[in-house]
Amino acid sequence: MRPSSLSITSCCMAAILLTTGMLAGADEPKPITFDDHIAPILKKHCVQCHGESKQQSGLNFATYATLIKGGSGGEVVAAGRSGASRLVEVISADDPAERMPPKSDPVPPDQIALIRTWIDTGLRENAGSSVAAKRTLGFKPMASSLTADGPPPVPENLASVEKRKTHRPFPLLALAASPRAAVVAVSSYEAIDLFDPATRSHLGSIAFAEGEPHVLKFSPSGRVLLAAGGMPVQNGVAVLFDVTTGKRLASVGDEPDAVIAADISPDEKQVAIGGSARVVKIFSTENGKLLHTLARHTDWITSLAFSPDGKLIATGDRIGNIHLWDAQSGGIVLPLLEHKGAVRALSWRSDSGVVASCGEDGAIVWWDVKDGWPAINKSNAHPPARPAGYFGKIANGVLDAVFGPNGELATCGRDGTIRLWSTDGNELNSFSIRSGLSADASTSAAATPKGVKLLPTRVAITADGNFILAGDSAGQLHVWPRNSVPSVEATK
Repeated sequence: MRPSSLSITSCCMAAILLTTGMLAGADEPKPITFDDHIAPILKKHCVQCHGESKQQSGLNFATYATLIKGGSGGEVVAAGRSGASRLVEVISADDPAERMPPKSDPVPPDQIALIRTWIDTGLRENAGSSVAAKRTLGFKPMASSLTADGPPPVPENLASVEKRKTHRPFPLLALAASPRAAVVAVSSYEAIDLFDPATRSHLGSIAFAEGEPHVLKFSPSGRVLLAAGGMPVQNGVAVLFDVTTGKRLASVGDEPDAVIAADISPDEKQVAIGGSARVVKIFSTENGKLLHTLARHTDWITSLAFSPDGKLIATGDRIGNIHLWDAQSGGIVLPLLEHKGAVRALSWRSDSGVVASCGEDGAIVWWDVKDGWPAINKSNAHPPARPAGYFGKIANGVLDAVFGPNGELATCGRDGTIRLWSTDGNELNSFSIRSGLSADASTSAAATPKGVKLLPTRVAITADGNFILAGDSAGQLHVWPRNSVPSVEATK
C-alpha cells in the first residue's frame, strides 16, 4: 500500500517518540496497547493536525477506531504486518524527502521497533483487548531423500571439458546441492562444475555451450540437473542433464534473451522458465510441448519454484510481485503482496506448507500458502554497515534464500554475510565471505583476486544439513560446517 495522497506531518510523527521505559517490569511486561502507550502521545503531538477538528489526508488519530480506519489514502496500519503498514514505512524511509516527520530528526531505530511490535502483536486497543492468534508454522520433516531406493546419483567418469578463460573473474551465478548425494553444482562460464562439499574435491564438469548458467536445480530424485541461462539479448534455454553421466537429456525454450528463473517439477515431467519477457512458460519434458503460459506479471520474472508436492508454482518479479499458481492447470491461486523491491529468490519448505521469499528491499518473508499470510517477516534481515561520512540510502538487498532438510532457511545479502534461520525465524548462525578463506572453513575454485570486493551471490545447504555453501562475485565457492563458530565480521 503506497498511496501518494498520504502525508503524515511532523506534528503527528513526533508522537511516535516512545521509549521502552513505558513498559512494565521486566518479569511480566505489559502488552503494548493504544490506550496505555499510543493514545497519550498522539493526543499531545498529533490531534492538532490529525484530530477531531482537523484531519490532514483524512487521518484522525484522536481515537483507536479512527486511527485503525485510516484516511483518504487507506489504512496506515495492518494488524500483524508492520512491513506492510504505511505508518512504519514513512517513519523508517531512508530518503529524507520521503521520511516523516519532515525536516526533523528521524525516529530512532529502537522506537520504530516498538511501533512494529505494537502492530505485529495485534494492534491491541487496551490490556483487556483480544489479539489475533499468533500464526505458527509447524514443521514436520519429510522422509529423508537420502534413504530413497537405489544408490545416490553421483558423477562418474564425466567427459573432460575445456574451460574458457575470462578476462575478469566470472561471478558464481548459480549454485545447487543435490537432495540425495554429496554433490554440489556450481556455475562457470559455458560450464557447470561438480564438487563434493565435504571433501571439497572436484568431481568433474559438464559443458553448457549456450553460455551463462543463471539457474541450477536438482530434481528431487537427484538424478537430473536443470541448467538454465544463455547469453543476454541473444538466446535463452533450459537444459536437463543426467547427473551420473553428464549426458544431455532434453532442452526446452528458445528465448531471445537469457533465462533467469527456472525449475523442474518433482515428477520431472515439467520445466518452467521465466525472464525479461514477463511471462512464465511451462513445458513438457517428454515432448517439449508448451503446456501453459502464465501471464500475470508486469515486469521481468526473477525467480520461480515448484512446490515439493508438485501442486503449486510460485513466481516472483522485478518489482516485488509474487503469485501462486496451480501447477497442473496454470490457473492463478493467490497473490503474495509484501515486497517493495525485486524478488531475488523463492524456496519451498519440504512439506509444501511454506514458501520463503527474499528481495532487494532487504526483507525475508515466510509465507503460509494456505491463505497467503506472511507469517514471519524479517524486514531488515541483512543490515549493511553505514560507512563513515556516507549519507543516503544503502543497498540492503537479500540476494538468495534456500530451505534446508530440517526446515531451516539459509540466506545471503549485500552485507556480505550468510545467515541461517530457524523454523520460527530466529537467527541460528552467520558467516562472512569477507573474513577470508581458510583451509578448514571454506574453499574456492580460484585464489581471491586482489582488489575485488566480494559479494555473496548464491547460497545452498547440503542434503544432510551439515554444510552451508555460498558463491561469490569472484566465482569462488565457500563451504562452512553448519555449526562452525561465526566470524567476527558476520556477527556485527
